[in-house]
Formats: sequence, structure tokens, C-alpha cells
Amino acid sequence: MQRTKSTDRVRAAATAAGLPIDIRAMPQSTRTAEEAAAACGTSVAQIVKSLIFRKAESGEPVLLLVSGRNRVDQTAVAAEIGEKLDRMDADAVRELTGFAIGGVAPLGSLTPLATFMDADLLEFETVWAAAGAPYAVFSVAPRALAKATGARIIALR
Repeated sequence: MQRTKSTDRVRAAATAAGLPIDIRAMPQSTRTAEEAAAACGTSVAQIVKSLIFRKAESGEPVLLLVSGRNRVDQTAVAAEIGEKLDRMDADAVRELTGFAIGGVAPLGSLTPLATFMDADLLEFETVWAAAGAPYAVFSVAPRALAKATGARIIALR
């Protein structure tokens, strides 16, 4: 059985969602929002951090698409989605999504995820997201990304 690269999964998921993307392999790491902004020649605010949490009571995993300049206010998010969130460790994130931390993409996860997008990302015409590896990214209009991922737009900070 041939193993599919994470970036191929992201490309296939984007195509299936009707989202044309161009995945770029960068010569340097894009693992952090700061590294990604430097590699893409953009502001940290235009970087989409894809963060995985688990609802504390139901155990349901959720994906938060967060502007690189923001920290998640877990209390505010819990009020929006109706349940407290717990962070997941790197091994659990990889098992759930198939992506390593620093390369978690907003689409193409091995497991379907309830997705919520930071309203601050809508300030921009274009944002940059991880494409399944810590050196791969793609640019996208934030509203198109929200539509493709089925994200509910909320205030995350």
C-alpha cells in the first residue's frame, strides 16, 4: 500500500471542497506563525494557526482556525460553542489529523472536525495556512476557506 503524503491529502480535500489552492514548499520552516509570516512575506496576523482542542465533556475534537497574532481565549470560545475546551498533546493531534504540530492544515484531516474560524481573519483579502507539513503553505481568501471547511466564524480572543 502506498502512503499518501500529507500535502497530497490537503490538495485532495481542497479539490473536493471546490477550493483551488497552490501548495508552496518553502525553503525554511513554517512551523510557527512567525516563521510562516517571514517565509510568506506577510504579517503574522495573516497566518492561519490550525489548533486542535477536545471538548471537555463530550470529548468531541474541534479545529480552531486562528489569526497568528491572536491567542485563544478558551473561556470566550467555550461560551461560543457551549463547552469548555482542553488542549490535546502532539501525539493525539497526529493520530486524529494525520498532521504533525506545525503542519496541521485546515482541511484534509483523517478525522472530520467541527471547525471554527477566528473572525479577525476576515480582515484580510488573503491568508496563509499550513498545507500538511512544517514547510508547506497555501494562500487563500478567508471566506473561501471558511466555506470549504464548513467553519463557523466566531470571536476567538
